[in-house]
Amino acid sequence: MTGPAASSPHAAAGEDTDVDVVVVGAGVAGMYAVHRLRGDGLTVQAFEAGSDVGGTWHHNRYPGARCDVESVDYSYSFSDALQQEWDWSERYATQPEILRYLHHVADRFDLRRNIVFNTRVTAAHYDETDNTWTVTTDTGTSLTCRFCVFASGSLSAVNYPDIPGREGFAGTVLHTAAWPHGGADLADKRVGVIGTGSSGIQLVPEVAREAAHLTVFQRTPNYSIPAANRPTGDGERREQKAGYADRRRKSRLSGGGSPFVPHAKNTLEVDDAERERVYEHYWDLGGVLFSKAFPDQMRNEDANALARDFAERKIRDVIDDQSVADDLVPTDHPIGTKRIVTDSGYFQSYNRDNVELVNLRRTPIERVTPTGIGTADGNGGTDFHDLDVLIFATGFDAVTGAMDRIDIRGRGDRTIHDAWADGVRSYLGLQVAGFPNLFTVNGPGSPGVLANMVLTSEDHVDWIAGTIGHLRSRRLDSIEPDAAAEQAWMQRCGQLAEQTLFPRADSWYMGANIPGKPRVFMLYSAGFGKYREELAEITDAGYKGFEIK
Repeated sequence: MTGPAASSPHAAAGEDTDVDVVVVGAGVAGMYAVHRLRGDGLTVQAFEAGSDVGGTWHHNRYPGARCDVESVDYSYSFSDALQQEWDWSERYATQPEILRYLHHVADRFDLRRNIVFNTRVTAAHYDETDNTWTVTTDTGTSLTCRFCVFASGSLSAVNYPDIPGREGFAGTVLHTAAWPHGGADLADKRVGVIGTGSSGIQLVPEVAREAAHLTVFQRTPNYSIPAANRPTGDGERREQKAGYADRRRKSRLSGGGSPFVPHAKNTLEVDDAERERVYEHYWDLGGVLFSKAFPDQMRNEDANALARDFAERKIRDVIDDQSVADDLVPTDHPIGTKRIVTDSGYFQSYNRDNVELVNLRRTPIERVTPTGIGTADGNGGTDFHDLDVLIFATGFDAVTGAMDRIDIRGRGDRTIHDAWADGVRSYLGLQVAGFPNLFTVNGPGSPGVLANMVLTSEDHVDWIAGTIGHLRSRRLDSIEPDAAAEQAWMQRCGQLAEQTLFPRADSWYMGANIPGKPRVFMLYSAGFGKYREELAEITDAGYKGFEIK
C-alpha cells in the first residue's frame, strides 16, 4: 500500500489485505458506513474527493440550496443521543446548517481519522485468484481490501451540457454542484442561469435579488411548490424529540421515508370541496409532499390531471404576466414524475423588472460566445444575451454516474460500464452480478432518491455490515448476485414503474438528461416500506438470489 492510507492506524487487516473495507465517499452514506463498519471491528479506509465530509452538501453551496425533506427526518437515526442533542433551527434546513450537522457528526464520532480527503478513487479491480479488490486513487494510493462499499452518491457526478462555444466564455463560469467555497460575487452583474431543475429553481430568487440583470434559460419548466418553511420553536423541538422513536417507525413503514401518508381515499372518491381541501393541506405542507395528496395521484392519469390543474392555478396566481406564466407552467409531464421542487419565491421572481425568461423550446441556444449566449430569434437570426456570469444549473448523471466514471473491473476484467451498457443492472440496489464483495449504497434498483436518503443509507449500510458479518462468522469468502436474480429484480422494478406515471416524463430518474444513456427507470417505485419488507424476506430466506462461497 502506498499513499496516505499507509499511515492510518486502521491499515492492518491481515496478511492478505491492507484493510478489510474501502469506502468510497464521505457523504451521508459514507460517513455512516465508516462508523458502523468500524464499530463491527473491521479495519476501514474511506476516500473522499472533497476537502471534508458532507458529500452533496459539501459541494452544492449555491445560494438557496435547501433540503426538501424536513430537517427532523433528514438526519441520522442510529444514535438517539445524537437525535436529542442536535437542534434544527428551521423546518427545511439550508445547506450551511446541514453541513454543520454533518461536521458535528464527524466530530462526535471521530470519523475523519478513517477518511482521506482530496482524494478521488480512479479504479477498483477484482482479483479472482485471491478474492481481493485493489483500489487506486488519483494521488497514487493503492491498497487491497476484501470488501468495497461505494457510497459515491446518487447526485454527485456533475453534468455539463455540450453547448458549442461553452469553453470560450470570457466571464465567470459556475456550476451549482461545484460552487466556490468562498462564494461568488454576483452583485450588479449580468447573470445567466441555464437550467430550471431543483438547483436552478432554488438559486433564481437569490440571484434575482443580487444581480443587475438575470436571464433564465429554460428548456423544460418544472413544478415547484413553496417550502412553507418556518423556524422551529423550542416547544415543537421538544415534542419532536420526545416522539422520535415513533416518528422513525412510521417513516420506515412509509413510501418516502418520512411520517406522511396520503389521504385515505382516492382522488375521484371525494367531492370537489373535499378534494380542494386535501390539495390545500398538502400544498401547505410544502414541496414533494404534494405527491402524497391522494394514493392514486402517481398512478392514475385522470387523478394526476386534477392535481396538475390545482398546481397550475397556484402558479398562475403569483405571476403577474400570464404570458410568462404560459412558459413556466409544465405541460409535458404529470406532476410528481419529475421530483417536485421545494422553493422560496421562485415564480414570484419573474415579476421583477431585472429577471428575464428565455424559452429554449422556442428559441434554442445556438452557441456560447465570449460575452454571453446567442439564441435563435425564431426568424432565422440570433438574439445575443450579454452576460458577466454564466451559471450551469444542469444537474447530474444521476444514480449511476459516479460509479460509471471509475474504472471498476470485476470477474473476467469486465467493467461496470460494460455491465450497464444496455441499461443499469443491480440486485436490490446493493450489488451487481460479476462484482463479488462490491456493495453499492442507494444503487439502481433501490428506492434511492425517491425516499429519505438518510434512512435509506442507514438501512443499506446496516444490511451490508450484517452481510459482511455473516460471511466472516462462517468463514465464507464472497457474495454476489445470481445473474438471473438480478435480471428478475430489474424486471420487477420496471414492472412497478409501469404501474405508475413515472415513465411518462423525460426525467433524470430515467437517465434522459444524459445523451446516450439507456432510457430506463432506475429506481424501485413501490415505496421504502415495501422495499424493506422485500429485502428482509430475501435475507431471511438465506440470501435468496445471491451466490455465497
